[in-house]
Formats: sequence, C-alpha cells, structure tokens
Amino acid sequence: MTGSSALNVTKSLGGKSWRFFEANEDDVTRIVQTKQLPEFIARLLCQRGIAYDAIDEFFNPTLRDNFPDPFSMVGMEELANDLSDRIIAVEAGSASIGILADFDVDGATSAAILTRFLRHCGLNPPVYIPDRLNEGYGPSDKSFASLKEQGAEFVIIADCGITAHEPIAAGRDMGLDIAVLDHHEPEDTLPNANHIVNPKRSDDSSGLDMLAACGVSFMVCVALNKKLREKGFYKERDIPEAPMKSWMDLLGLGTVCDMVPLQGVNRLFVKAGFDQMAHHANEGIKALCEVGNVTKAPTPTDAGWTIGPRINAGSRVHRSDLGAKLLSTTDSEEAQSIAMALEECNEERKAIQSKMMKTASDKTEITNLYMKPIIVVDDESFHPGLSGLVAGRLKERYGKPAICVTYAEMPDGTIEGRGSGRSVKGVSMAEMFIAARDEGLLVKGGGHAMAGGFTINPDKLDAFRNYLYSYIENISQDNEIVEELEIDSFATVRGARPDFVKLLTDNMGPFGMGNPEPMFALSGVRVHQIDVLKEKHVRAMVSDAEGGTRMKVMFFGGVDTELGQAMLKKSRVMPFHLVGQFQMNSWQGRESVEFHIKDGAYAIEQKENIKEAV
Repeated sequence: MTGSSALNVTKSLGGKSWRFFEANEDDVTRIVQTKQLPEFIARLLCQRGIAYDAIDEFFNPTLRDNFPDPFSMVGMEELANDLSDRIIAVEAGSASIGILADFDVDGATSAAILTRFLRHCGLNPPVYIPDRLNEGYGPSDKSFASLKEQGAEFVIIADCGITAHEPIAAGRDMGLDIAVLDHHEPEDTLPNANHIVNPKRSDDSSGLDMLAACGVSFMVCVALNKKLREKGFYKERDIPEAPMKSWMDLLGLGTVCDMVPLQGVNRLFVKAGFDQMAHHANEGIKALCEVGNVTKAPTPTDAGWTIGPRINAGSRVHRSDLGAKLLSTTDSEEAQSIAMALEECNEERKAIQSKMMKTASDKTEITNLYMKPIIVVDDESFHPGLSGLVAGRLKERYGKPAICVTYAEMPDGTIEGRGSGRSVKGVSMAEMFIAARDEGLLVKGGGHAMAGGFTINPDKLDAFRNYLYSYIENISQDNEIVEELEIDSFATVRGARPDFVKLLTDNMGPFGMGNPEPMFALSGVRVHQIDVLKEKHVRAMVSDAEGGTRMKVMFFGGVDTELGQAMLKKSRVMPFHLVGQFQMNSWQGRESVEFHIKDGAYAIEQKENIKEAV
C-alpha cells in the first residue's frame, strides 16, 4: 500500500479526488505475526485505527463483556425511576404511556422496541407516527393531542424532538409529561421535556454518542428492566423479565439503516442483532424478507437494500405508520398483509423517484446548478417523501453537497417548502441549516453532518440559496470543495478470488458508517465487453492491463453519468482506473466475484510503487 502519489487522481470522472489510506508497516507486521492474520486484513485494521489491544474485541464483541452501562447516560437514572414507577402504578391494558416516533427505519425500530417492552409489562401503548408528507418531521400539537385522546398521560418521543421546543411546550400545556429519546444534534438550550436522554448532550460523558435512536431506546428498556426487577415488579406479577436479547434484531436493523458509525458498541449491536435475525423470530422482518426474496439469513446489505427501503416506503406514500406496526406485531398473517402493502408502496416509490430524479438532473444540467458550490434544486412536481433520496443521488453524481426542495399545501391553504440535504466531508448539513435558521431563512432545520432537513417559506428560497453559496465559499477559503474518495488498497482482477472476498467479509464486517466496506482501486484495466442493463446500469467484463483473467463489473445507475458514458464510448481505446468494492455473486449454485464500481478515471496518470492487496 502506497500513498496517493501512487495514483494521483485529483478529480475523477465522478468529480472526486482520490486519497489512499496509509498504514504503519511495523504495526502491520506485528499484527500479521502475532494474530496470524493475512497482511491485507492487518493493513485494514491499521488503516481503520483499530488499536492492537482492541483487535479481539473488534472481531468478536460479546454481550457479556462489551455491553455498556445504560446508566452512564445523563438523565437515564431519573427517567428509569420515573417510568418504572408509572408502569408499576397502572392497571393491565393501560394506554397511559404513549409513543411518538419518527417515520424512518430508526424511528420504526425504536417504536417497536418500546412497544414490545411496554406490552410485555402489560400495557397497551398508543403509537403515533407523523405523516411524512402532511405533517413533516418531529412532534406537533396534533400528535400530542391524538395521544392524549387515546389515554396517554406520559409520551415517549423517539428519534426526534431534541430541537422541538414549541411542540413540546404545547404538549406540556396539554398536561402531558414527556420524555425525549434522541440522537440528533441538540442545541445549546434543550426543550422543556420532563426527561431527555440523548448521548449527544453537551453534559453527557458516556461516550455513546454513536448510538442510533433505536440504540438509545434499547438502552432505556434495559435500564427499565433493571429498575422493575429491583422494585419487585416481575416477581409480584409472576411474569418473566423482558426478553431483551430477542429484540436485538430490531436494534441491529435500525442501527444499520440509520447510517450511524459501526464502531464500538454499535458493532456489537449489529453483530448480535443479525445473529438474532437469523432465527426469523420477528414476524415483521420475516415477512419483509419473504416479499424481498431474501432466502438466507439476512445480512446488513439486505437491511440496507431490501428490508430498510420497504419500511421507509410507507412514509413516502402517506402510510407512515406501517413500518412500526409491522415490526411490533406478533401475528404472522398481519405481518404478511403489512409487508405486501409495503411492497406495493416500494414499487410506487421507485416509479415516482425515477421521474423525479430525471427532472432534478435535467434542471441541474440545464441551469448549470452543478457549477455552484452546492446544488439546490426545487420543483412543484417533486414528491415530498423522496427529497432525501434525490439529494443523495445528486451528491453522488456531482461530488458536492446537494439539496432537494419540495412543496406541500398546508391545511390553511398556505404552501410550505420542505428540503433534504446530503453533504460531503467538510460541510456539515446540520450546522449549515441551524445557522440559516438563526438568520431567519428557515422555519426549522437540523440533522447530522452528512444529512439534514428543513422547512422553509417559499419566498425565502432564493435568499436561502444565496446564503448557502456564501456559507460554503467562506468555509472552503476560496478552494473548491471536492468530495474525497478514500481508497483502502490496490487490487488486481487476477487476485480477486472468492476466498479473498470471504476473508474480507468474515473478518472486517459488518460494514457501515465508521467501518465502511473496503474500497479498492483496479489500475489500468481493459474493458473487453460492455453493455447497458435495464436502461440504467453499466455492465462490463474487464481484465488487468496485461490481459488474462476477466471479471464482471457493474456500475449501478451509471448510464447517465460522465464515467458511465466514458466507459460506453471510449473503452475500446482507453484503459480505466476503477474504484469500487468486491461482492460475491451466487447464481444457480455457482459463486463468482464481481466488482461494483463507485468511481473511475482515465488511466493516464503515472503509477509508482503500487502494492496490491491481491
């Protein structure tokens, strides 16, 4: 493995600069010799900053040794005491504790974990999931009023609420007690809830700020379980303690799908969660696997590409509550019915997204928005539930931050703009949106560094767009912000065998944020066959520069990109450097390796001292 001088691509055909990870050779040698690991695995461990003493835990974290103390989180002790007392005091079947959760996978899994826990304790909690299209993100007066009408006196908000000052104040004025379980970035002032558990609070030193909301919700249930045990709840009612381990499949699913760092405790949650998922005990997840044709034990890849999108699809077509209902049910027939409904929602979502993406791409090209420091595209025809997906595709295509703005008519007849953004390293969407809100340009806004959302009055859009241009120009210090693609190592077509890919997955997985799937560069490959699949994907057979073994490569959604067009038009006369990831492909009982392209460049750069992993 050599540095970036080995293949100096400062701006690829995808608009990215390539940076190659370095590793200390002495550390690599030590790991190879003492841990008996292949060199490329040792190198990846070093490049990911896994300390030598933490390698065993990285490979095999256990619930017994590595599960964190939930009471290390600020506010947990007070919440667990209060909520356990309420559970003990109410009668069986009570609806006095309600749940309000976000409409995405993290929110749905959070709601399902909390629902299952409260049901185990004998309660019947009402659940409110805001309609993504009509109500937007987060709690509202309407949501609190609905839960109160259903009997709730205490409302647990999951995966939202940390910046919802006015709605929570309104809920308190209704006489509700409120707890916020969130993981989004808080502001200096917290909302006036009775309890707030968020590891990103400035006064929280638990070190658990990587948790998704489902992780926070699970930790709350673990803390509640302990308090109820200590207070004799289970013994007095002659019921077993809550089966927390059996609900870890929900925890693993939500953690993977919310794109939080798969480091530390999240790695444990995902490993243990997917081990539990293999038992197909959750009727909802089982039904989703069936409609999505996942025939083996689900993997994090299945979660990201098959299970998660179907759960999310409901909220994109006015059926936001389906995901939480599906993951909470224990009835197989109900699960099958909801899963089929979500499958229909997903097909509808794909058709709408395809049309919306074409409009967004055409606008970006025709009006030269791609030349701006940030792409901001809006259209009255855009579907409010798909803005984040389209923003993400624009970011990937043009290698710079992108925002998609949609419009929705409010009950009073006014028009509200709703935007979602996806960012690149060096530009925090959350900070940018909060700053714009403080300038009076947004009604509300926030999120994460890489993704965020906002609400805007349409007449402020032009001023907001210009503010963003200035904001990014200031932080870039007159240098163009180019998305950086981090590459782990070089590889060769001839060395990409099934045993290599299996070693990679078994040792370094599960992959996700914080532990990304390793990215490899194939230098100077020659394209021997190339065609278009389903009018949008590029498929080709490539070999190393000197010929020999050939391997299938796929560039999904690449037909309309600069790289895809270059490969289709110039591959007969021009070799390419390709960057991507190796995947196993099983077909009719046969396994083969294929390469999924993420970026590429013309092979005209000089190569020096290249060291391949395989």
